Amino acid sequence: MPETHAGSAEEVETHLKGTTLRVYRFILKQHNAVGISEVQKGLALSSPSVSQYHIKKLLQMGLIREDQGGYTIDRVVLDNVIRIRKTSIPTQVAYVAFFVVTLLILVVFLRPVTIDSVYFFAIVVNVSALAISSYETTKTLKRL
Repeated sequence: MPETHAGSAEEVETHLKGTTLRVYRFILKQHNAVGISEVQKGLALSSPSVSQYHIKKLLQMGLIREDQGGYTIDRVVLDNVIRIRKTSIPTQVAYVAFFVVTLLILVVFLRPVTIDSVYFFAIVVNVSALAISSYETTKTLKRL
């Protein structure tokens, strides 16, 4: 059995690069345990031994574990991601939802008869925050 070291998320992410990161992400996206040949085919790696090499690295880092049907994620180390069962959700989704709700409240319930500078400023700030949060959410989703 390979020796595992947990390390901090920063330490792991510095070692988690290239093909090993691609293998980690592939396993993270799967709903069931995956085998070496599934990783090789799913990522179009040159041979099963290449996927086995990267799986061993992930096992040594303590990020995945061996199950009956193959390998599954044991520890999620990607920043800004919440894992609920087999689903990865960027934490920025909460900010996007908050800013959508506040924008709707501003437009539907708090709309003044005449638009003044304070109301306009509130709308601009809210839309800007929503845009930034949406951009960060998209960026995180692309990493997954």
